[in-house]
Amino acid sequence: MSQLWDLIDIQPNHDIVMPGETIPAIFWNAVKQRGPNVWMRQKHLGIWRSWTWNQTAVAVREISYGLMSLGFAKGECSSILGNTVVEWVLADLAVLSCGGVSNGIYPTDAASQVQYLCEDSRTVILFVEDDEQLDKALEVRDQLPKLRKIVVFDMTGLRDLKDDNIISLDDLRELGRKYLAQHPDELKERVDACKPEDLAILVYTSGTTGKPKGAMHLHAGLVYTVRGYNTLVAQDQNDERMCFLPLCHIAERMGGEYFALYTGAKLNFVENPETIPENVREIAPTVFTGVPRVWEKFYSGVMISLKEASAIQQAAYAWGIGVGTEIANKVLAGEVVGSWLKFKFTLAQWLALNNVRKLIGIHRARFLVTGAAPISPDLVRWYLALGVPMLEVWGMTETCGASTGVPADRMRPGSIGPAAGFNEVRLDPATGEILVRGKNVFAGYLNLPEKTAETIDKDGWLHTGDVGVVDADGYYKITDRMKDIIITAGGKNVTPSELENDLKFSPYITDAVVIGDKRPYLTVIIMIDQENVEKFAQDKDIPFSNYASLTKASEVQALIQEEIERVNKKFARVEQIKKFFLLENQLTAEDEELTPTMKLKRKLVEKKYTAQIEAMYR
Repeated sequence: MSQLWDLIDIQPNHDIVMPGETIPAIFWNAVKQRGPNVWMRQKHLGIWRSWTWNQTAVAVREISYGLMSLGFAKGECSSILGNTVVEWVLADLAVLSCGGVSNGIYPTDAASQVQYLCEDSRTVILFVEDDEQLDKALEVRDQLPKLRKIVVFDMTGLRDLKDDNIISLDDLRELGRKYLAQHPDELKERVDACKPEDLAILVYTSGTTGKPKGAMHLHAGLVYTVRGYNTLVAQDQNDERMCFLPLCHIAERMGGEYFALYTGAKLNFVENPETIPENVREIAPTVFTGVPRVWEKFYSGVMISLKEASAIQQAAYAWGIGVGTEIANKVLAGEVVGSWLKFKFTLAQWLALNNVRKLIGIHRARFLVTGAAPISPDLVRWYLALGVPMLEVWGMTETCGASTGVPADRMRPGSIGPAAGFNEVRLDPATGEILVRGKNVFAGYLNLPEKTAETIDKDGWLHTGDVGVVDADGYYKITDRMKDIIITAGGKNVTPSELENDLKFSPYITDAVVIGDKRPYLTVIIMIDQENVEKFAQDKDIPFSNYASLTKASEVQALIQEEIERVNKKFARVEQIKKFFLLENQLTAEDEELTPTMKLKRKLVEKKYTAQIEAMYR
C-alpha cells in the first residue's frame, strides 16, 4: 500500500464512467462494456463463486422475463425480504429493468412488519430468501390481497411444498426463458421506457418514532447521487468491496450495489454476519465501508489479542503505533513528515503494523469509510496511525446516503467534513439544525404528503433533525439529534453522543445510552461486548453461568466503572456520568431495542428500562 504520508490516491473523478440516466440503463450498458469481467463473488459452503457481468445479465434477464410472464407491470412494486446475498441484487435489478419499483425489507423484521411494509408499498411480488422468511410471509398472506406471488431464493427444506402462489427462483427463471423465446424484445422496450422521473426504489426508515415511512427515490436522484459519490470517494474496476450491510438500508444499496454497478468495483458477499471477521481477511477489500460498530469490534479484537501476545510483541506494537500516531498527528496538522520519521514508520510497519492490518483484513485497503452513526475521533486516529485513512461521511435515507464527506488530504477526526459537491448544506440559524438541498434529496414519503411537507420546506431544504456546527473552512460537526440533546435539572446542555462515542471506544463496551434530561446528574445504560468481557472473566477466573450472571459479577461491574472513569476525565464535572446499568440480555438485530444497523434505540431503551433508570436516581 502507499505510505501514509503520501496519502492514498483517491482523487475525485468527475467523469461519467458509465452512461445511462436510469439504474437499469447503467446496468445494461455496463454489461456491454464489462461482459467477461467478474463483478460479484459469494462464498457458499466454503467455496467462492464468481459472477461475471455476462452471467449476472443472464440471471437478471431471465428473472425479468419471469416477472413479466406473471403480469408484473411498469410501476408495480416488488419487495425483497432477505439477507445480503447475490440473489438480492439479481432480483433488485430485474424489478428495475421491468420498470417496477423495488423495496427492501429487513430480514430481522417480524411478520407484522412484513405485512405493514407490503401493504403500504402495494407489493404484488414478494421475493423471500428461504423457509424462515417464507414463514413470515405465509403468516400474513391472507391480509395482503394485492400479493400475487411469492418467489423463494433457497428452497432447501421446501422441496415438498405445493402452493400455486409460491415459486422458486429457479422456476421463475425457467418461466422467464420460455417467455423470452416468445417476446424477445420486451425487456429492451421496458428498459427504454424507464424514465429518470420514474419512481425506482423505496427505502423505509427504521420507525423508531412511529411506523416506518417509505422514502421514495427516483431514478434521476439515484443516478445523480451515484455519480456524485465518485467525486467524493472515487473507486474503479480494480477495487474490491465487501458487501455485508443490509441491502434494504440506503448505505449498502447506494454505497455498495449501485456505486459498484456504476464504477465496476467487485462486490464480495460474506457468508453470514457471524463470518464477517473471517471473510474480510479473505477478501482484503481495497475500499471498505462500515458502520462504527464494525470498526469498534475490529479495534477491540486487536486490543484483546495484544493482551495474549508476548512481551516482545506488545513492545513492538507499542513502539509501532507510537510512530504511526506521531505521523498521523503531523498529517492531520498538515505538517511535513521528515525522512527519518518515514524510515521509522517503514520499520514500524514491518515489525507490527502490517500484522495488525492483516489481522483485521485491511492490509490492502486504500481507505476506509465510516458512516450511519457518530464515531469516536480517537478510533479514526488509531486507524490512521495504522496507515489507513478513515473518512467519515454523513447523510441519511432521505439524502440518498452521503451528503458530506471528509477529504483524504484534509482529514479532521470528529468532523463529518464539508458538503459534498453534489448538494448544498447549511445550518438553520435559529435551531442549528442541518439542512440539505440538492437533486439527491428524496421525492417524499410514500402515502404521507403531510410528513413530506414537514420534512422538505417550500425552498427545497430537507430538515434532517441533526444539530451541528460548522467552522470557517466549511467542516461540519454533528452535535446531536434535535430530540436527543440533554438539558439537566441544573440547566446544563449535554451532548450525549460525545460521551457515548468515548465509551464505545472501550473494547468491553458495545453500545451506550446516556440518560439525564431534566435529571440532577447523568447516568448510562451500557451493553457490554460479550466476547471480550467473557474473555476477561475467564482470564480472571470469575465464575459466570450465562450472559446475565456475567453482567452481575462484581469484577465486571468494576471493569465497566473503570471505563466510565476513563471517559469522565475528559469532561467537566456536570457532564460526568455518576451511575450505570448493564443490560442483562444479549441483544441481536432481532431485538426491538436495536436498529438494523445495530444501534440502540434511545427512546425505546429509555421507556423499556424505566425501572432501572429510576433506580439510578434514588
